[in-house]
Amino acid sequence: MFAFYVIVSCGLLFNRNPYQHHVFLTSAGAMASGLHDVSSNITGYFSLRDINDDLQRQTATLQEEVLNLRQQVRRYKELTLQDSVRAQDSIGKFNFVIATVINNSITRPYNYVTINKGSADGLKSEMGVMDQNGVVGVVNVVSPHYARIISLLNPNFRLSCKLRGSDTFGSLVWDGKDPQTAILEELPKHTHFRKGDTIVTSGYSAVFPEGIPVGTIVGKARGADDNFFTLRIKLLTDFTALSTVKVITNTDLTEIRSVETDAASTGE
Repeated sequence: MFAFYVIVSCGLLFNRNPYQHHVFLTSAGAMASGLHDVSSNITGYFSLRDINDDLQRQTATLQEEVLNLRQQVRRYKELTLQDSVRAQDSIGKFNFVIATVINNSITRPYNYVTINKGSADGLKSEMGVMDQNGVVGVVNVVSPHYARIISLLNPNFRLSCKLRGSDTFGSLVWDGKDPQTAILEELPKHTHFRKGDTIVTSGYSAVFPEGIPVGTIVGKARGADDNFFTLRIKLLTDFTALSTVKVITNTDLTEIRSVETDAASTGE
């Protein structure tokens, strides 16, 4: 009965007195808003997992689209480069296969490069590799769809080079110090050169055609033989940004190797 009379009294008080009515509505509104905020926070907290799962799905979808777009851009880049070299796609017996670098090391004592083309694309071991700037290395391991390249930044790889405009040649090798420079050894003493002169491939192999740029002369280096010059060469290929390369195929390579093998077996 007490509770009943209290409720009736409050009803009469708040309904018949404007001021008390206003206070009641304001307080009730504030209380309702507070309860609504608490309810929303609780509901939102329990919905976080669903929201997170949805965001993860959207992120995964976007990542797939980005990867697909990257593959398309890479493919278009290869096709564009293929078209750009189509006019020069054959240097006599030499041809090009465009490939993309998928792995590359420059800080190890013996560095290698992996590309996304293999025997299914006509690649074989001992094929030369270059990029738009200069020599990259030589193919040494081939699978159906991939190939590993002995990088120019590998002491096991030696490249026959000469001074552009001259017939004197030497042997280029990486000394393991700087990925931007290498050493040109055994250059004859009568060779005339200046700092900044260009070093190119000599053509004295079945791997690289003559005249592919390799680097520029930085200066002299200490050599083991005083009868020859030893020069430090700044490489034109930027191995820190290696992306698209051209594998050089020689249509006569098999025949040349066969002749060399026969000559070696007969001791000539």
